[in-house]
Amino acid sequence: MRGQSTTDATYGSTLAGTGEGPAADSGTATDTRRTGRRMLRRVLPALAAAGIGITGFAGAAHGQTVSAQGPAAVQAAEASFPTWGTRWVVHASADAGSPAVGMINKTAAGQDRITADYQVDTGRKVCEGDACSTYMAHVTGPVEGFLSVVAVAIPEDRLPGVPVEDGPAPQEPSASREEMLRRATTWLTANDGAQVPYSQTTNWKDGYRQDCSGYVSMTLGLPTPGTNTVGLANDRSLTRPISLGELTPGDLLIDADGTSDTRHVVIFEKWNNDAHSSYTAYEQRGGHGTDHRSLTYGLSGGSEFRPYRPVAFGD
Repeated sequence: MRGQSTTDATYGSTLAGTGEGPAADSGTATDTRRTGRRMLRRVLPALAAAGIGITGFAGAAHGQTVSAQGPAAVQAAEASFPTWGTRWVVHASADAGSPAVGMINKTAAGQDRITADYQVDTGRKVCEGDACSTYMAHVTGPVEGFLSVVAVAIPEDRLPGVPVEDGPAPQEPSASREEMLRRATTWLTANDGAQVPYSQTTNWKDGYRQDCSGYVSMTLGLPTPGTNTVGLANDRSLTRPISLGELTPGDLLIDADGTSDTRHVVIFEKWNNDAHSSYTAYEQRGGHGTDHRSLTYGLSGGSEFRPYRPVAFGD
């Protein structure tokens, strides 16, 4: 979403076949081929100048039938766009929290152009600097998968001329402990292989605030930019109190007292020993960012940390 647009109204246009079949007489077929060649001589240069990748036209200039490829009867032309920045993750689905399937601009800013055939409005804003978008593009090259439109060097928040397909239903909090912990690991390497830095005032590329409660909100799939620590502790539609002995992977330990500089929340993963004298947890902490380490928060007498269970787990 940076820089001058390189698109025009021809993006996403479809060049259909003539509709003539084998039963057409030779005169009609000859006229059709002539018309097709004239049309291609006019249309193909314009599409090429617009940067649109054309598929399914091999041999058309030699009089062969022009036909769409793939499962659809007619395939829309793919649009090509420049990108900016480095190390943009391409995801398996139209969800910024889904597994990575590749990366563009691995070594240099804007080194890759992408081709896209449709885009999805996810309803979840992703930002990088002053560029924001809720759209994920289905890219077909150089890597196939889904890429935030924020990575595309255009001024718009969506790809112009590229069809928009229905997005996913509004996301409910994740009901899976495994999925929550999988999401927790993503911020450990999301910053070009390093952890997401801590901030109470800025949001990460997936739209979530870069503090402890924003991080936990991300792992639970709550709406961006995330609720705060007090909300995680007090909102009974999100969590309920439990005892220390009930802690299982994905539960939370929350200190909701004090100020924004003292409140904190961590994600319990496992006990480190049978004595339950320490545990391993995920957290987003000041001065470091995302971490996965051994902790004792809440285990000593008088600690302000209390254990809670996300109600999305259903137990």
